[in-house]
Amino acid sequence: MQRVLAADTQISSVSEPWLLLPTVYALKKKGGSAEYSHVIANIALHDFIRELPNGKDDYLSAIGGAATELYRKAAKDKNARYFLDKTPRYALIADDVIKMFPDGKFIVLWRNPLSIIASMVEFWSSGKWDLARFDVDLYNGLANLIDSYRNNPEKYLAIQNEHFLKQPEKELKRISEYLGIEIDTDILNNFSEVKFDGKMGDTYGVKNYNAVDEAPLEKWKQTINNPLRKRWCRNYLQWLGKERLAVMGYDLDELLSEIDATEMTTRNLFADLKCMAFPQPKYD
Repeated sequence: MQRVLAADTQISSVSEPWLLLPTVYALKKKGGSAEYSHVIANIALHDFIRELPNGKDDYLSAIGGAATELYRKAAKDKNARYFLDKTPRYALIADDVIKMFPDGKFIVLWRNPLSIIASMVEFWSSGKWDLARFDVDLYNGLANLIDSYRNNPEKYLAIQNEHFLKQPEKELKRISEYLGIEIDTDILNNFSEVKFDGKMGDTYGVKNYNAVDEAPLEKWKQTINNPLRKRWCRNYLQWLGKERLAVMGYDLDELLSEIDATEMTTRNLFADLKCMAFPQPKYD
């Protein structure tokens, strides 16, 4: 979706900035480390923020203003109306990002959790069930994003990945109306020309998809296909629960049924036993 939108001259973008994470995490007691001591810096920053007329709100507003100026300078098309910052781990700071940009537009792209898991395994872990490295995304990040969406429904435009791949013209129209611009659907035919120079982002999609394609929707079934993987995914879906999945547009019972219906193999079973020998983290 990022490449599709960036194909429109009214929207500029870069690979993945991660620009806002350090500035927001400076406010958190935990979650950061630094040679100068994150803990002490956090204490000092909060001392300073207490001197501001509106406290944390003034801090976030100032950071948002500075980021806006940087976005403006990074935009390849200086006449673009929007700069698109696609950084998945902003899920961890979603509410603060909203406060930084009171006039901003926020598109949340929901995706089948089973597809997310399979993508992490295949793309980032070379087929290994090494999901512990993605705990922050699968647990804290997703739960926080869902909470932010529930708390600020008027701020977000929710797009379901499956709908976008099946009916891209219809979803582009929704995005156009939300952004208040006319997006030409011709970009669906030329978005493959969009290239980002950064090291971050979905390089797999860039190499393998030159058109909006429904094929990825079923690919998770090739990855989640042995007893251990199926059990892990059932437990994860149960942790997410009916309510959170419903916010994303998915039904818990349907997803569980789909897992049960996938082909059962012993592929990767012994390798998974080693990876899954470690206790899974607990989150509220």
